[in-house]
Amino acid sequence: MKQYQYDLDNETNSMAPSYVYMYACHEEEAQLCQLELRSLFGMESEGEGTHCVVSSIGMDPSRSPFIKQRLTVSFVGDTVQAIAAAVNAIELDGATFKVVFAAIDKSVPYNEQRQIEREVGAGIRGKAEMRSPDRLFGITCLDGRWLFGECMTNEAIWLKHNTKPQQYSTALSTRMARAIANIAVPFPEGITAIDPCCGIGTVLIEALSMGINMIGSDMNPLAVRGARTNLAHFGFPDVVALQDMRTLTGSYDAAVLDMPYNLCSVLSPSDQLSMLESLRGLTAKAVIVTTETIDELVIQAGFTISDRCVVRKGSFSRQVLVCY
Repeated sequence: MKQYQYDLDNETNSMAPSYVYMYACHEEEAQLCQLELRSLFGMESEGEGTHCVVSSIGMDPSRSPFIKQRLTVSFVGDTVQAIAAAVNAIELDGATFKVVFAAIDKSVPYNEQRQIEREVGAGIRGKAEMRSPDRLFGITCLDGRWLFGECMTNEAIWLKHNTKPQQYSTALSTRMARAIANIAVPFPEGITAIDPCCGIGTVLIEALSMGINMIGSDMNPLAVRGARTNLAHFGFPDVVALQDMRTLTGSYDAAVLDMPYNLCSVLSPSDQLSMLESLRGLTAKAVIVTTETIDELVIQAGFTISDRCVVRKGSFSRQVLVCY
């Protein structure tokens, strides 16, 4: 599914801003990765074996636990030599630079990638700096065309959130929590969201770190205390209330509900339905995480399941349902 157009009269030319996002994921998280891409960009990868998405949407790659780099395309050419000639027009104004090969598949051998970096870098007027450049550029090949532009790398912010002072064995991983927050709220501006069973705040922390306006609640005092401790540890405000979600009121644009599933939280179908009906009263969009198949209950609560995926870890699996 291509969402970019080349408007070239010559072999190499500048183009309207388009972004190439390179991503990587473990096989067990592949479905979650594709669901996040569909939520953020309205599309999946460019094709089998090609780990990239091309979009007109500009987004910080650090938003996603799967996106590794973002290339802001400035030049497109049929050959590396054409790109090397075109980059001579770049004005650095004294800034240092570095060129990296942004691989989207395995078609270009490692040694050839380094040669391409050197050849294109030689065409830029300025001082190269390999360790801490002022400007980072990238080059890649897609559909037989060479793309070049500013390159932005993922800072893997969610990894820092693994060091929460309060941990819980069945909590979502920070990677999954970050993807879930993105699926629920792909465009945060003006959006309000809620996590009504927030536990120790794993999803809340990822959401708040991305500028998503999300609050949380939980009926377990120990969980609420842990969530507040974790939020404070990372400098986030206390946005957690001690409350059963079935007593919550208000209206939110989106919600995340990780259905309780441990040995201390065994829920009957009627209890699950009650929670889902309360959720339906709070929001028009919900991302529901469950270890059981609850499709009938979700539909009975008034939702329509519009998208879904399964995330596996060994023999354990979670279903992620996007509901409206």
